[in-house]
Amino acid sequence: MSLSDEERNTIVRLEIEKSKNTFAEVIALVNAGLWSGAANRLYYAVFHAVSALLVHDRHQVNTHQGSHALFGLHYIKTGILPSEFGHLFGQLQTMRENSDYNCIYDVKPEELQERIEPSRQMIRAIETLIYSQQ
Repeated sequence: MSLSDEERNTIVRLEIEKSKNTFAEVIALVNAGLWSGAANRLYYAVFHAVSALLVHDRHQVNTHQGSHALFGLHYIKTGILPSEFGHLFGQLQTMRENSDYNCIYDVKPEELQERIEPSRQMIRAIETLIYSQQ
């Protein structure tokens, strides 16, 4: 699928907005003590920021695994973004999958809380990278 620059910019903007709105949901769910829901939303907040970056740089992705692979290949292995972000993205995906699909898995509050600020930093770094390239 080939996008015009205007279409690409619109999708990037919408993905960044979705990331920020989803991150706000994380805070509301944490405040309510809803840890599994917060884990889900935290993963998706980061996922939407990564998606914005991939679209911005004209990478076509069809799956979550594809997003992880391209993010690692183009931004982590090249040193554009720190390796900690690659690890964080993987940890968030695993936590989300476990909490969504494993009925005996409970998200530990401390496990989630220690990933909130790094996720916020990752989203900000991605947004800065996108808008510094325009």
